[in-house]
Amino acid sequence: MGRRGERPDVFKRRTPKSWALWAWHLIWPQGGWGRAFGYVKHRVRRLPDAPHRISRGIFAGVFTTFTPFYGFHFFIAAFIAKVMRGNILAALMATFFGNPLTYLPIGVVSLKTGHFLLGTEFEPDMNLARRFAGAWRDLKDNFWAMFTDDVAHWDRLAGFYNEVFLPYMVGGLIPGVIAGTIAYYLSAPVIAAYQNRRKGRIKAKLEEIRLRKAAKKAEDSRSQ
Repeated sequence: MGRRGERPDVFKRRTPKSWALWAWHLIWPQGGWGRAFGYVKHRVRRLPDAPHRISRGIFAGVFTTFTPFYGFHFFIAAFIAKVMRGNILAALMATFFGNPLTYLPIGVVSLKTGHFLLGTEFEPDMNLARRFAGAWRDLKDNFWAMFTDDVAHWDRLAGFYNEVFLPYMVGGLIPGVIAGTIAYYLSAPVIAAYQNRRKGRIKAKLEEIRLRKAAKKAEDSRSQ
C-alpha cells in the first residue's frame, strides 16, 4: 500500500522497457506488423469524417512515404492532406505504409525511376548507409567549422544529393502518385461501406431501445 495522498501507478509497467527493446519495437512492433496494420486500418475506418476526405488523407500519407524526407513524413503528409482538404489523422496513419518492410523496395523503385528520368546511372551496389552517414558527417563538420578555423567540405554532401536525394525525390513522384491513387480508390468504397453498416447497426440499436421503452411504458400503464 502506498502512503496516504499518493496515487498508485496503475498503468505503470512492472518492468521498465529497456532501450534495446524500445528500439526493436520501432523495427518490429509488439504483436508484429500484421497486428499494427490491422489496428491502423480499424482506426482509419472509424474516423468521423466523409469517406472521400479520409481517402484523400490516405493518398497524402501513402504518397509521402515515397519522398526522401525521413523524419518529416508526418509534417509533409499533414500539409498535403490540408491542401487537398483531406483528413489529417488519416494522412498521419497512412504514413505507416512506409515501414522497415517496405522502405527498401520503395527506395529501390524511387532511385531507379529517378536515375532513369534524370538520365543518370543507378548503381545497384551503392552503399546507401555510407552515403547517408557521409552527408550527416559533412553537415556536422561544417557546422562546427563556422565556429572554428576548419575548412568546410561539401564533397560527401554533394555526392549524396546528386546520387541519392535528387533521384529519390524526382523518382518517388511517379510511384508515389500511383500508389496513393490506388490506395485512394481501394479505401473509399471500403470506408463508405463500413460507415453505412455502422450507421445501420446504430440505427437498429436505437430502434431496439425505443421499442423496449415503449413496451415498458405500455406494461407500466396496464399495471396501474
